[in-house]
Amino acid sequence: MYKKIIGTTLLIVLIGIVIYNGIKPEDSSVNEVDVTGDTSVNGTAIVSPNGSQGLKVGEKAIDFTLETLDGKKVTLSDYLGKKVFINFWASWCGPCRVEMPDMEKFNQEFNEEVIVLAINATGSEFRLKDVENFLDQGNFSFTTLLDPGDEITEKYRIVNIPTTYFIGTDGTIQEKPHSGPMTYEFMVEMKDKIN
Repeated sequence: MYKKIIGTTLLIVLIGIVIYNGIKPEDSSVNEVDVTGDTSVNGTAIVSPNGSQGLKVGEKAIDFTLETLDGKKVTLSDYLGKKVFINFWASWCGPCRVEMPDMEKFNQEFNEEVIVLAINATGSEFRLKDVENFLDQGNFSFTTLLDPGDEITEKYRIVNIPTTYFIGTDGTIQEKPHSGPMTYEFMVEMKDKIN
């Protein structure tokens, strides 16, 4: 009797598994997210759906005050007279992780000429501890700021990450925002383009 019950139960479970697997969508990439920064790809990592991507060249950079992990307040307008790269990123973003060592190398070499502000889209993070762990492991020297409500991320109309703005000494956006990971060589090129 028990053998029949166990056999019937196993048969029902197996039929259930077969049916479940049979009704799953053929394209298993439906829920995958592409975070390459290529906006032509469906499913690009979207952080803020409001508005079009980016502020325009010639516009005054939107001022902000954000905090570092240790609570220090940093205000963009304090850097008026200096070149500034504002990079929007998240710890879960693969391309963001790829560009960070190049950003560090650039910062080490050119920190007297260019201020690098890495703004974490903190509202998109699973846990703040993930951000802390990633930054600790990388031992990055550039300034990392937290945007817990993604207010600045939205004001800068960030659609996918990483995205970087290039601010001139006059406080205006001097080059088109770069969407996607940057290389060290690209950063050097942008440093020389803005004034």
